[in-house]
Amino acid sequence: MILDKDTAKKTAELLLQIKAIKLKPQDPFTWSSGWKSPIYCDNRVMLSYPGVRNFVRAHMAAQLKQHFGRPDVIAGVATGAIGIGMLVADYLDLPFLYVRPEAKKHGRKNQIEGHLQPGQTVVVIEDLISTGKSSLNAVNALKRAEAEVKGMLAIFSYGFDLASQNFKDQDIDFKVLSNYEMLIEQAHQTDYLKKEDLQTLNAWRNDPSNWTPK
Repeated sequence: MILDKDTAKKTAELLLQIKAIKLKPQDPFTWSSGWKSPIYCDNRVMLSYPGVRNFVRAHMAAQLKQHFGRPDVIAGVATGAIGIGMLVADYLDLPFLYVRPEAKKHGRKNQIEGHLQPGQTVVVIEDLISTGKSSLNAVNALKRAEAEVKGMLAIFSYGFDLASQNFKDQDIDFKVLSNYEMLIEQAHQTDYLKKEDLQTLNAWRNDPSNWTPK
């Protein structure tokens, strides 16, 4: 799923440095799904750090071209991937649009914001993949608009089996710059985590929907 191990390692290192990824095994976060989690990822923080965002932009652009080829359009998933998606599109000199979770209730009532012609090829940019539900919701909106979705590239993935299965079921190829395993490895090597924290994070990763802090 990760395209390059060195890039994955450096991405995890940078996200930890700017605290885009926060680890709180003893005081867990609550996700919108209701899951308790010892980890919280907010890659939008990256936009405030020029060096980090430029690294991510350049590597996403390079790996997008290598794996998917040059699409007609770049699409970002709202709201988290609008910023990085636009940066990648600008870097590649490609049109950009973004996809809302659902159509607006007012105005033009768009779900897709930007210009898209039927038959155009699209690569979707995502900041984070957890279960894949919101990511695939954007993909399906593009398909309904008669776009040809070549695949998805994300900054980070938790690596849940559920996500892999969801993408497989819809025959969508997805790749990531970095993932949970690389993050934990990097956090452990830099003494960001204690040994007992590492055990907690591994336990959560094995059964996230039923995990509760001890």
